[in-house]
Amino acid sequence: MDLKPLKSFVTVATLKSFSAAARELNTVQPAISRHIAALEEELGISLFIRNTRDVSITAAGLQLLQDANTLLKQVELSKRRAQKAAQGELGVLRVGYLPSACLTFIPDLVQRFRSQYPEVDISLYEMTASAQIIAFLRDEIDVGISRPLPIERQAQFSSQCLYRDYLSVVVPEGHPLAERERVKLDEITQESIILFQREEAVGLFDGIIKLCRQNQFSPQISAQPKHMQTMLTMVAAGLGVAIAPTCIAKLYTQGCRFVRIDNDDTEVLTQIHYDAAKHTPTALAFTEIAMAAAEQIQQGMADIG
Repeated sequence: MDLKPLKSFVTVATLKSFSAAARELNTVQPAISRHIAALEEELGISLFIRNTRDVSITAAGLQLLQDANTLLKQVELSKRRAQKAAQGELGVLRVGYLPSACLTFIPDLVQRFRSQYPEVDISLYEMTASAQIIAFLRDEIDVGISRPLPIERQAQFSSQCLYRDYLSVVVPEGHPLAERERVKLDEITQESIILFQREEAVGLFDGIIKLCRQNQFSPQISAQPKHMQTMLTMVAAGLGVAIAPTCIAKLYTQGCRFVRIDNDDTEVLTQIHYDAAKHTPTALAFTEIAMAAAEQIQQGMADIG
């Protein structure tokens, strides 16, 4: 059923006048008459009783009027919801995030997003960078916040930098370097080194190894835990010292001390990613809010360590 004749019918039935309906709909009376005639022919019934003075509606017309009002309201609601969805104001948003890098700001970002888009359902998932890639491929997340993605994956995603971190040496309390403000890498050449598992953050691992080589230092890697919190626990237990992003100081760090590496300008980036081919409205809206807060996030991360 065409909606235009239905709208004409509802207007005539409401105003009880073909001429008044034409004025209301900014058209001419013959067009309204054609719409009503076509609708009556399609349904095989009479909708109005016409005479020279006025227009009265039939019983069948009354039933159609009730149903038509409901239908037209639903059509308008559907249009508005579709428009909201196109603007990222309606739907779902699934965010995968690297907890060790996001604990200080992810709650604030979500609150900002919810205040602007209260009709979007948000789900949060703790994920490493590698897990986020798999989740993207399975269409399980819309946005990811993690380290830079592997080079072979970068073309698939739109990525922007939220903040820049730096590396620290993490030592246990009581270690000779624990009270130092800075340390040279050649001062830990005899230490057992704990690094975050390469498969979970290839760029981070390779960047640390590159830094070591630049300082003529071949680390004696004793462990590669999959979780940053495990790394900190191992350091606190005296199982070695770690080289890691300073942002993990926001995790549970009792028994650990963070010491800045001397003469090191290595940047550890935290980025926000979404699938460049999909242009998911909620993902674009969340990314816009995140990037608007990037300067504030960077200032907050500068206080860590």
